[in-house]
Amino acid sequence: MLKIISWLLIILGLALLIFIFGPVIKEETKYKLGQIANVKYVIGTEQLDTFEKPLTPPNTDFSVIIPKIGAVAPVVDNVDATDPKQYLSALKKGVAHATGTGIPDEIGNVYLFAHSTDAFWNVSSYNAVFYLIGKLKPGDEIVIYYQNRLITYQVYDKKVVSADSSQYLGTLTPDEKTLTLQTCYPPGTTFERLIVLAKQTSP
Repeated sequence: MLKIISWLLIILGLALLIFIFGPVIKEETKYKLGQIANVKYVIGTEQLDTFEKPLTPPNTDFSVIIPKIGAVAPVVDNVDATDPKQYLSALKKGVAHATGTGIPDEIGNVYLFAHSTDAFWNVSSYNAVFYLIGKLKPGDEIVIYYQNRLITYQVYDKKVVSADSSQYLGTLTPDEKTLTLQTCYPPGTTFERLIVLAKQTSP
């Protein structure tokens, strides 16, 4: 009887780990397989050749595309980053744009966040779009569609900060158009926050 209970506990434990970290493993596996196959993600609606995969925005009102990691998501505008009820609801639909932060193509800092949660066992319930932003390096491109315009940013830095840090919500550089992406870190946990910093390059 004890042996049966032990096996049941092991199986339940494994099932819980798969439930929590399944989305992380899925995204990581997809990324690695894409690298092995030499897949290149391009913005558009048609596949141009065997090694290219098109990334199409879900809408052109407010969306984010990150070609390097094949990430595409709608952005929910004006989400209160201090109100769990509001931002947890938004994160089930896509990426959240923090209230009071910059507007794309205007001076200021656009702050987008995803995969924040109230408890680690709820991680799998929220959008996995930013799980791989840790792969981004200086020079990588991030594209924002906003009000039918395509706006391009280039990564220049990334940092790991405490979970309660709010310093990047404000203006980063005076007189510049910047973008900040935030996700929980390490992937699948809520211990810290990974911040990716980018500057607008066009238009």
